[in-house]
Amino acid sequence: MLKNLLMFLVLSLSFNVVAAQKINGAGATFPYPIYSKWFAEYQKVKSDVQFNYQSIGIGGGVKQVLAQTVDFGATDSPMSDSELKQAKKPLRHIPTVIGAVAVAYNVQGVPANLKLEGATLADIFLGKITTWNDPAIKKLNPGINLPASEILVVRRADGSGTTSIFTDYLSVVSPEWKSKIGSGKSVKWPSGIGAKGNEGVTAMISQTEGAIGYLELAYALTNNLNTAMIKNAKGEFVSPSVKSITSAGNSIKDLKGDMRVSIINSNEKGAYPISAFTFILLPEDPASNAIKETRAFLRWALKDGQEFATELHYAPLPKKMSEALVSSLK
Repeated sequence: MLKNLLMFLVLSLSFNVVAAQKINGAGATFPYPIYSKWFAEYQKVKSDVQFNYQSIGIGGGVKQVLAQTVDFGATDSPMSDSELKQAKKPLRHIPTVIGAVAVAYNVQGVPANLKLEGATLADIFLGKITTWNDPAIKKLNPGINLPASEILVVRRADGSGTTSIFTDYLSVVSPEWKSKIGSGKSVKWPSGIGAKGNEGVTAMISQTEGAIGYLELAYALTNNLNTAMIKNAKGEFVSPSVKSITSAGNSIKDLKGDMRVSIINSNEKGAYPISAFTFILLPEDPASNAIKETRAFLRWALKDGQEFATELHYAPLPKKMSEALVSSLK
């Protein structure tokens, strides 16, 4: 009888292990903090589903979802039509939250909320402005004692949605940047040093006097980095915050069809100009149980999961958008 009981327990445990649905995803580092939170919270709701997400940047994420080595991808930069044509199964872009790319710096004696506008920021990353007391920066920040120290530009070394958002913004506000560098997941940087992931850029800025770089807002705030106020399309200097990101998201009115939308340099009052949606790349495969479970997770994330966004310095989706997306995923 004891032998039979032991066999029953072994079979039960084996069944439970087999029954657990493992779902693999890869891509953007930009939303990693909120996705990690969601996966942990969702497992409390549905313990037989386990998510494994690799925060490797959107270059790797897009490559893996196209190769079908993961169940879903994640990107901050919508895939192009030519990239989507490479997919063996149709891919949907599902916006999940709104985030911001912050401009962070480490300059002794210079407080947070340094004011910068698009052309000046572009000139810094072009390597044309090389010291912190440059007249262009001083003009925007009267009364601040800016040192004569050199500026060290820190940027991403890997293919990155954060880079795509940042360079898209620079291309909008600087004709010179648009013509010489352009936008994309990877660009030919004219200056600075590269670091891998938002994590790498954060560490480099934290450790380097005179550094300036771009990174997802949650990384800047979590690591107590000073961030700049950026001049928006309305002429306002705005800090990155949940409120200013939300304002940027309010510019989207069309909630049907292709969701590959941009809110860069939004014309909304109070909008932070370097804001963007981040997306899950979801293959359309009715036969896949992993995709079915991912859809169920996304319905939860777009409804119940939105409450966790603010505490991690993301903005929830506009309510009408999240409701429309939940309905489309049924």
